[in-house]
Amino acid sequence: MCVASTTRRRCGDDHSHCFRASRGRLTDALTAADGALSREGQRMSVRIRHITIDCANPYELAQFWSALTGYGEHPEDGNHPDDPEALLVASDGGPDLLFVPVPEAKTVKNRFHLDLQPTSRTRDEETERVLGLGATLVADHRKPDGTGWVTLADPEGNEFCIERSVAERG
Repeated sequence: MCVASTTRRRCGDDHSHCFRASRGRLTDALTAADGALSREGQRMSVRIRHITIDCANPYELAQFWSALTGYGEHPEDGNHPDDPEALLVASDGGPDLLFVPVPEAKTVKNRFHLDLQPTSRTRDEETERVLGLGATLVADHRKPDGTGWVTLADPEGNEFCIERSVAERG
């Protein structure tokens, strides 16, 4: 589904046009939110600190995501298989990835997923690399004209997408 679209229909592309179209609306919303005050009269703002992923084995899943993203292990959290959770730290100041154990297995499609954009490879090269790390193919939305994306799942079944790189969008 095209989240930036006012029609809420899947646009069939990698959404770059959606982001361009929504950039003005987003800028206006951020400007308005920046000056907004809570009921207590304090400025309202948040930062996404962690993206938390429920899983059966935090250490093993963190190893997969570390190899996928290049995020490093937190020096005090998640470095050992017997640790109760695992934390990967983003080197660029972005949100960290926190893996926490849950007793139940994943049974349905994610309600939230990550769209990943390769920085040093093409979408297709990155897809092959990630499949080699242990991901599985869920759906291939690549089109003959080069647009589209690939939906994969990590070793515990959590879906994520690989989009085209910036160079491929050129």
